[in-house]
Parts: sequence; C-alpha cells; structure tokens
Amino acid sequence: MTDLTTLPFHLQLLVREYGHSTYQLIQGLAQIEDVAERTKRAGQIVQLMLRLQPSLRELPEVQTRLWNHLHAMAGEEVTLDAPVPLRSLTIRTEKPTRVPYPRQAPKLRAYGAAVEALIAKALTIEDPAEREQATVQIGRTMKFLYRQHNKENAKDVTILRHLGELSGGQLRLDPAVVDSENLFEMPGGTGRTPAFIVPQPQQREGRDRREGRDNRDGRNGGFGNKGGKKRKKGRQEPQQPPQ
Repeated sequence: MTDLTTLPFHLQLLVREYGHSTYQLIQGLAQIEDVAERTKRAGQIVQLMLRLQPSLRELPEVQTRLWNHLHAMAGEEVTLDAPVPLRSLTIRTEKPTRVPYPRQAPKLRAYGAAVEALIAKALTIEDPAEREQATVQIGRTMKFLYRQHNKENAKDVTILRHLGELSGGQLRLDPAVVDSENLFEMPGGTGRTPAFIVPQPQQREGRDRREGRDNRDGRNGGFGNKGGKKRKKGRQEPQQPPQ
C-alpha cells in the first residue's frame, strides 16, 4: 500500500476522497497499451468514483470533475481520449498558503470586521454623493446585523453613533433625513420593526387560566382556600360571627 505522505499534496486529497483501492485501479491504467481500451477502463473507473461519491451528482459538470480527478491520479503521461477537456495538473501541485487567522477582534462585535472593511473603503471615495450613498448602504447593513446579533429593534440614532465611532467621525448623515426617509431600512421591507410586545392573546389566555384556578380553589363552589391549598376532609368548625 502506498504511503500517502510520499504523494504530492493534491494527490493526497484525491486518494482520501475516493479511497486507496480506487487509486490503485487508476495506477493500473498505465499498464494498458491500447489507448481505446485504456479510455474504456477509465470510463468504468469514473462510474465507480461516482458511486463512491453520490453527492457529486448534484454538482454541475460532474463528468468533467471526475475525469480530471482521474487524470490527476493517473498522471499526465497516461494518454486518455476523454469525452471532456482535461486540464493541466500544474495548478494543483502547489500547496495553498495558510490563511492568516485574525489576531485583533472587531471594535463592535455585532458588525464584525467586514463592516470595518466597508467603512475603510468608503473613506477612500472622494465624490460626496457616492460617499453618502455608500454610507447609507453601510448603515443598512449595520442595522440588519445589529438586529441579528441583539434580537431587538435597532434605533437609527444608535446606528449613526456606531457608524461615527467606526469611521472616526468621518462618515456622517443627517439624523432627521435618516428618520423621515427610513434610509436604513432594506428595500422592499415593511418599514420600521415594531417594538417587542407580548402578544395579547397569550396574556388573556394566561389570565383565564389563573381565574379558572381561583374558581376551582373555592370562589365558585370548589374546594380549597384562598391560597389554593386543599382543606383536609372531615368535620369543619362553624365560623364564629365577629364580636
């Protein structure tokens, strides 16, 4: 069995995806001298690869993907009359560089680093009209993210204050215009988000349940006292009139 650590990086990924047995079958294609017979055998292996990874059926151009994976594991020196174009292997031989992990947390966690990047881009816009339009779009995004993070209605004055903090006071909008024209609402929305209020039917239902318990506790001929506790069965002493 071939040691995976000795294979190039791109082949290690493909062998893990389709299995070592499939890789050995593909390596055996080099021993078939007839190109037509080799291509026929390769087509059978492609069908096997599709059975091993049935989720690939939903991807576009799945045959192109599978044939290129087989071509990568067989090697460029193995000639195939594939029914799809085969790409060069040089684009897969280099291991991708590691993506640097962010070391600095965003200033306001609700918005993340993406909004800070948008603000930095907006500050580079020289045209006042374009900068104002970009500021409005950023404000809409911030209001949407604020609602998702805090699960509550976001006031425009709060978004404007946060926008000023993140931009160092360089991106400004008229609060009156923002409020009157609902500039921070997404297009096609229903306008302002109403404040959270407990639904009234649930309040009435809960009150009805409490009244029902009170009735059962003695107010309507039931048993029990005012505190809702059951009285012990047996002889009850008559109440004395007040002196």
